[in-house]
Amino acid sequence: MADKKVFYSSQILLPGFLNDVAAMKKYSVIACDQFTSEPQYWERARQIAGDSPSALNLIVPEVYLDKADEMISSIHEKMCEYREKELTFGYNGMIYVERTLPSNGRIRRGIVGMIDLCDFEYTKGSKALIRSSEATVTERIPARVKVRRGALLELPHVMLFYDDPSNGLTDLVEKMRPGLDKLYDFDLMQGSCNIKGFGINAEKAVLINEYLCENCEKDGFVFTVGDGNHSLAAAKSYFEEIKAKYGDKAYDMPCRYALVEIVNIHDEAIEFEPIYRLIRNTTAKRFIAELSEKLDVRDHPTENCYRYDIVSDGKTSTVYVNDPGTALPVAELQSFLDGGQYSIDYIHGLDSIKALSVNGNVGVIFEGMKKSDLFPAVVKDGALPRKTFSMGEAKDKRFYLEARVIN
Repeated sequence: MADKKVFYSSQILLPGFLNDVAAMKKYSVIACDQFTSEPQYWERARQIAGDSPSALNLIVPEVYLDKADEMISSIHEKMCEYREKELTFGYNGMIYVERTLPSNGRIRRGIVGMIDLCDFEYTKGSKALIRSSEATVTERIPARVKVRRGALLELPHVMLFYDDPSNGLTDLVEKMRPGLDKLYDFDLMQGSCNIKGFGINAEKAVLINEYLCENCEKDGFVFTVGDGNHSLAAAKSYFEEIKAKYGDKAYDMPCRYALVEIVNIHDEAIEFEPIYRLIRNTTAKRFIAELSEKLDVRDHPTENCYRYDIVSDGKTSTVYVNDPGTALPVAELQSFLDGGQYSIDYIHGLDSIKALSVNGNVGVIFEGMKKSDLFPAVVKDGALPRKTFSMGEAKDKRFYLEARVIN
């Protein structure tokens, strides 16, 4: 893959007030798919931003998704206004990002650059260079495409993982760092800690692509989506619309590409936590019986099995599924649940799942996925079930900051 390009330099737009830390704190806002049940978070963000330039004016937070149609026209107008008056700093290359995470105090290291959407497929079983890590719910795509359709700019919250156990790419960039220009350094709003960005010019960025191609290709692919799967799927869908309309001319259009941040799955700041399943309106006895009808359920461990703790009203029953057909316990369980008529909630944390497993609710607890399991699981199962893992807390998520012209 030495002559292959998988990660590209881009003309990246940033606010013209990069050195004004107070203004930058008002400008940068968290990914739209966070705090979807907490409108007060977004109300506070609006209060913080006030009348100042803010990425909040360029996105649709999912908490307001039912009002998206009313907001799109204003968003598109603001994009044009900001491109002329606010996003006046252009950087050609990539950006090395150091983000301090509020959940663990560690620094997550990533690189912002561009991918070719021709290299990305979100369908299960894809053999593309860039693949979804979880099943894509196609019903969630159209609303996002509406925002992208006719938009002058994209502001990415997509994070892609690459598999680099030696951490060689980060070491390569760290060696470059003394010669890199610091572009921004400020604290993010609402307790989300600090972010720093360093420019990697287009000449040095070639080395990033070369390293990825030579060292990070695993079973035919280089990147899998860590965050923002549906937003990237929307970008792909929009490009498919443009291809249908303009034919081969579409391949020369900027919407062929998408701006993303890439992060090593082995970065010490990345922590995976399991997301347990809460089954409503059933009993532990009934659920285990139904599980046993479809799978080889045992009451003792076997040489090849997955363990599940079935929790209800303070009591726990442990069962083992022998000879599973998937790469992860959560995938085996979700495949079973998808085949039935179950009302399911997705719960973070052992204390929470146990507290909720009462009064006709049954909790299912299982071993979470290790970071090292992600790429092999995508290869074996095609794409993981939705809500397979949580990557840190909400405030750890990517903030909107960089922008790129797409239309």
